[in-house]
Amino acid sequence: MAIAERRAHATWEGNLSRGKGKITAASGAFQDFDVTWASRTERSDGMTSPEELIAAAHASCFSMQLSNELDEAGTPPERLDVDAVATLDDTEAGLKMTSMDLTVRGVVPGVDQAEFEKAAQAAKEGCPVSKALWGNVEITLEAKLEEDETPMSE
Repeated sequence: MAIAERRAHATWEGNLSRGKGKITAASGAFQDFDVTWASRTERSDGMTSPEELIAAAHASCFSMQLSNELDEAGTPPERLDVDAVATLDDTEAGLKMTSMDLTVRGVVPGVDQAEFEKAAQAAKEGCPVSKALWGNVEITLEAKLEEDETPMSE
């Protein structure tokens, strides 16, 4: 049995090149996000695209998974900043999302760079969105541990 079910709705009007659509999350988190072919392939002009939404989903999923990996190792993060870049390409098989590049910067006391990279790799492999993309989309990862910028007491 599924532990969660999430829903979204899309409405499209017109043909592909001149049409437009709206995307709404059933949760109410966002309503009537505009989408057009041009926002997907040329310029966003304040609108979104399926690839941007998948990148957002992947960034949030990965950050949660990495937080859990670090916490379970006894070194919870102070902060994780994750960027995800989804690439849409015209391939021999037609349009396809071909890559997802994840970049994470983290402040994690008690962890060195090698441990952070190991946890990030485990998070990449364990994240449900990564698993959904696996075998279809090349997923790359760059992980950089940053220094805690909190001043030390004297």
